[in-house]
Amino acid sequence: MAVDELQAIIQRCQILEEADFKGEDFSLFQVAGQKCLEDGYAAQLLEVIQNEKNKVIIKNMGWNLISPLVRCIFMYKQEDDKREHCLKILDQLAQLCNPKELFLGLLEQIEQTSGEQVCQTVMLLLQPLQTVLLKLQNKKAYSLGLSLAMIMNQLTPLPVPYTKQQIQEDKLGLCQCCNAVVDFTKPFVNEVIKNMEKSSEYNDMELKEELLKFCMKSLKYPLLTAQLEQFEGIEEHPFRHFATEIIGILWDIRELIPLVFLHHKGKSPHWENQEFADIERKNSADSLACLSYLMFVQHFGIDCFPMVFSPSYLLQCNMTHIEVLLKRTEESMLSKGLDLFESCLLRMEDNSLLHQYLELRDFINVPQDLVKVMTLCPIEHLRKKSLNILQLFIDKFDTEGKYTLFRCLLKTSNHAGVEGYIIKNIKDQIHLSLTRASDNIWFTGHHLISLLDLVLLLPEGAETDLLQNSDR
Repeated sequence: MAVDELQAIIQRCQILEEADFKGEDFSLFQVAGQKCLEDGYAAQLLEVIQNEKNKVIIKNMGWNLISPLVRCIFMYKQEDDKREHCLKILDQLAQLCNPKELFLGLLEQIEQTSGEQVCQTVMLLLQPLQTVLLKLQNKKAYSLGLSLAMIMNQLTPLPVPYTKQQIQEDKLGLCQCCNAVVDFTKPFVNEVIKNMEKSSEYNDMELKEELLKFCMKSLKYPLLTAQLEQFEGIEEHPFRHFATEIIGILWDIRELIPLVFLHHKGKSPHWENQEFADIERKNSADSLACLSYLMFVQHFGIDCFPMVFSPSYLLQCNMTHIEVLLKRTEESMLSKGLDLFESCLLRMEDNSLLHQYLELRDFINVPQDLVKVMTLCPIEHLRKKSLNILQLFIDKFDTEGKYTLFRCLLKTSNHAGVEGYIIKNIKDQIHLSLTRASDNIWFTGHHLISLLDLVLLLPEGAETDLLQNSDR
């Protein structure tokens, strides 16, 4: 019955010119096509679509079938012939339909999906979406940007698998989907590479900008949250593969090294609304912090990195990113911040960091954030690690740097345990300066007296808890 209705509409429309199709024809075609799919006549619908005589009809009306088609594909089992026919119909529509109409139809379908079906829907529609985008010439960059923004907006609410078991199960298909999206971008990346080799025309710059936005979004989600340590028994860690691909795209479009060194890239959009500007800045800061972690801790893309910078300069470049990560409360981000800080410090020799660095805001803020992690973080191994890193940071400074840092931490920590730890460090430095022949003016003489004035001070005067402040 449904097939007969469809054939009747097709026969009527075959004799019409393209310009003569009415709104009523579109509605009747959509209803009949949907009925064919729902009643299990996908094979017959496929024949109608493949018939050369119906080319003009399918070009104009076929995109209306996207929504019922996706519903039916998910309804049928994997090995069902009807599902196979539906997939062939989807492929045919991508080849034959008006690209602009089909593009909007596919995007609408991705936008309407939610929950557990998000990843499945995105993976199903990536191939037809890519086919359509490659046909769009004038609006290709804009349409690619719209597609990637829509896909990432749909994926972002999904929880990122964190443990080995969660990654292996990949319950919602997020790991698989992220890597499928990267493959989807490859023809566009290749186009940018080719165009950059020839010249830098405006359109090519637009395409490059859209790919850069996608990479920045991917660094914030899922990579900022993802666990990227290698697991035993997982041959190819999906998020490590995804990170490699994102770094690869940034390298190919010549943005990797500029992003590592330019903290405030001048290309961020100008927002009239201050709230939007703040959100944009925060998102960008999170993404750049994740990029630094990937390069300097996990060594993704490190082969491309010029090895001419001093360890102290690399620490200076990364302090902004370390501060961003240490201000977070999530374990995945805090641990990335601690790892990045540790990695930068381990490159340096003890006593090699000049005291002048403490004139930079980040070099004062970061140890204070570290103290907050040590004293307030509920996760024990992160508290212990932050204490070790604080000691590492102290060890790297020259004598005047240590002296200045001790004064700062004694004034700002407001925690008896931390103050006790600093006092122990001061004792060690006094011991060194008294036993060495070297002329150390910072932990002897009037500088030491000034420092001891801070140490031998009862914080609450006569009301001070002596047990709490026994180190003093």
